[in-house]
Amino acid sequence: MELTPTLQEEFDIVVRRNPGEAEFHQAVREVLESLSPVMERRPEFVEMGIIPRICEPNRQIIFKVNWQDDAGRVHTNRGFRVQFNSALGPYKGGLRFHPSVYLGIIKFLGFEQIFKNALTGMPIGGGKGGSDFDPKGKSDNEIMRFCQSFMTELSGHIGHDIDVPAGDIGVGGREIGYLFGQYKKMTGRYESGVITGKGLTWGGSRARTEATGYGTVFFADEMLKLTGDSFDGKKVVVSGSGNVAIYALEKAQQLGATVVAMSDSSGYIVDEGGIDLEQMQDLKEVRRGRIGEYADANSSARFVSDGSIWDVPCDIALPCATQNELDAAAAKTLVANGCTLVAEGANMPSTPEAIRTFTGAGVRFAPGKAANAGGVATSALEMQQNASRDSWTFEHTEERLKGIMVGIHERCYETAEEYGAPGDYVVGANIAGFLRVADAMVALGVI
Repeated sequence: MELTPTLQEEFDIVVRRNPGEAEFHQAVREVLESLSPVMERRPEFVEMGIIPRICEPNRQIIFKVNWQDDAGRVHTNRGFRVQFNSALGPYKGGLRFHPSVYLGIIKFLGFEQIFKNALTGMPIGGGKGGSDFDPKGKSDNEIMRFCQSFMTELSGHIGHDIDVPAGDIGVGGREIGYLFGQYKKMTGRYESGVITGKGLTWGGSRARTEATGYGTVFFADEMLKLTGDSFDGKKVVVSGSGNVAIYALEKAQQLGATVVAMSDSSGYIVDEGGIDLEQMQDLKEVRRGRIGEYADANSSARFVSDGSIWDVPCDIALPCATQNELDAAAAKTLVANGCTLVAEGANMPSTPEAIRTFTGAGVRFAPGKAANAGGVATSALEMQQNASRDSWTFEHTEERLKGIMVGIHERCYETAEEYGAPGDYVVGANIAGFLRVADAMVALGVI
């Protein structure tokens, strides 16, 4: 989609200031493509320089992380925290530990987080962090030493009223524990609200582990309800096999769907009778094995080491792995095989060309900043519990999560209608999130 001359000029500045950061450029352009009618209606946003201000992080922190492996060898990784926008509240966003991490990845994730967090209606700003450290193949002690070194460097920049990290790819309950333990040692305070995704016995929230996957399915279910449809009887493909994918599998099956395929970096499995949730949880959450081991243990399943999981025919596709995993070719295959709805459980997993393919074919499409918001919404609920020294039941937290996702759906749907793009959840999510942040930025002045 073409940008207006003014927005194109702003985008060109972003590219020039941030060379080589392709994912960040992609995320910015995707938002700017929706904003032309907003800038026409709200000239004060131009006068207050909202676009250049929202595209520039408040703070970019890069630091060295030295750690020692079990053999005594010393390693050096790079750590990041990008505090992007705090107009609505303290910076909030996960930490990603993966070899692909560099500044551009963290900035793309942080930029997306601004609007995702705004859509939840919760008082949280946008940020993100991580490291190019690879937790795969590392012992618990090696991961502990890395996390302690990482938090030693990060601890002076975060706090429950400043910046609240959480988990992301490569950062689960084990890593959160080590990170929080080191923060507690560094500060001498039991500041529960400084990090979310904690264990239930030391300040965590019930349903936080399930929240992103559940939230994606809740959002997709609201889309289906608009046409009197549901997940019942649908064939679903879920990419990935981490927290998001596993709990999208669980909730989709609870609503009557059959999840027939999941994946990891080694390939994907297909089980036409439906993937067994308990076996997948044991494989990935307990044994930390590879996806092919599921097929080894189940004669009904087959493992495919090459090709694409999107070759598997389905009614609903839930990309829950990583950015740009679903390209135009995969989108065309999904359309040809009869897929009618795509809801993103990961951050920006569909390329712009894939999204255009879906919308052009009439496939309903939910962007990650809306459909993926359940995790951060429940993190904000965890912050509420920490602030009040309280603990809620799983059922209460899940009900709060569902209400938030229903609200996000309504906000996106109604905003798209208001701005002349009925049914376009990308436009609805971008504009609704942007308006909430931009209004706050105007109110706070040029700071």
